[in-house]
Amino acid sequence: MIIKLIKKVIRKLIFLINPVFYARRLGVDIGFNCRIATDKFGSEPYLIKIGNNCSITRGVTFVNHDGGVWIFRKDNENFDIFGKIVIGNNVYIGNETTILPGVTIGDNCVIGASSVVTKSIPSNTVAAGAPIRYICKTEEYFNKTKEKNINTKGKKDKKKIILENIDEKGIIKGELNPKK
Repeated sequence: MIIKLIKKVIRKLIFLINPVFYARRLGVDIGFNCRIATDKFGSEPYLIKIGNNCSITRGVTFVNHDGGVWIFRKDNENFDIFGKIVIGNNVYIGNETTILPGVTIGDNCVIGASSVVTKSIPSNTVAAGAPIRYICKTEEYFNKTKEKNINTKGKKDKKKIILENIDEKGIIKGELNPKK
């Protein structure tokens, strides 16, 4: 019991120190330049592949088996179904999203927070919902959002800039987004 608890604490510490190393140690295949903020890789993490330049945010859950087949085990005690999960390159997956077995998310995709990804998502797509549904192409998303960009990434006075330029409708562009 105590050894089990110690192992759990050590795993949590490894995750907190280096989440990518933690996921790789579990067996997840992860590309380079990825941000990982979840430790929920399911019971078969070796069935998960994450491409390059991906952001997997807090609370994302990977489910790589169909637990519902448990009800058939009275007739076949070994009944199991598994599915790979493949995440392409340059993908953002929002907080608390659940990804089900057999799903592929293509390159250059945005998956909205709290989505339930029940089917594969083609490249260059923004999708969200429970169950997931198509929202728009990533190029459309960029065009819709670029007017709201205020270029604060990496700036020391980010908080001040945001607080000075926000109203009840969201962030106002103003002169903070010079056209280049």
